[in-house]
Amino acid sequence: MNANPNNCCAAPEAEPTATTAAMPIWLIALMLVLLFLGAWAFDRRGGWFDPKVYGPYVSIPDVERFHPPAAGGPPPQGRKLFEANCALCHNTDGSGKPGQAPPLAGSEWVLTAGVNRLIRIPQVGLSGPIQVKGQEYNLNMAGMGAPYSDEDLAAVLSYIRNSFGNKAALVAPEQVKKVRAEIGSRSQPYTADELKSLPE
Repeated sequence: MNANPNNCCAAPEAEPTATTAAMPIWLIALMLVLLFLGAWAFDRRGGWFDPKVYGPYVSIPDVERFHPPAAGGPPPQGRKLFEANCALCHNTDGSGKPGQAPPLAGSEWVLTAGVNRLIRIPQVGLSGPIQVKGQEYNLNMAGMGAPYSDEDLAAVLSYIRNSFGNKAALVAPEQVKKVRAEIGSRSQPYTADELKSLPE
């Protein structure tokens, strides 16, 4: 017999329950004060809103406009002219568009020792098949550089030869002027074979 007869009838132990409790208002106030003090200290020492940092500039292109060009680098207007006229087909990163425009990055037509052929392409254009980096393109490129001054065309070509991972000698305005004199009044686009027959 069971020594304690009441044991058999004891109620099972209740499961623990969770209830909501209000957070102390002093704890909320303390967190807000700490957040405010942290933001205030960051603002005072971070310089994010300091007019000495952001003074006359309103955008990244605005800052770049005031930076002096790197010594020995392409003239600054080269990038601007490229992005306004050439990037539509060749992309801003010089990767080109498959089946439409060949890449300029790493192109054997861009990285030649001489620039004689390269100057002729934007001057009167290029038509027909051309192979660039082992891939065939069938072009009908207009002479986009014809209206440029010698200085501007030299700047664009210098930018192309020194961007997108390319490293090649700059193009001088005198070189552009010389090639333009050789081209004369020609308006018919070159073919790749015709360009290959000319000296670099």
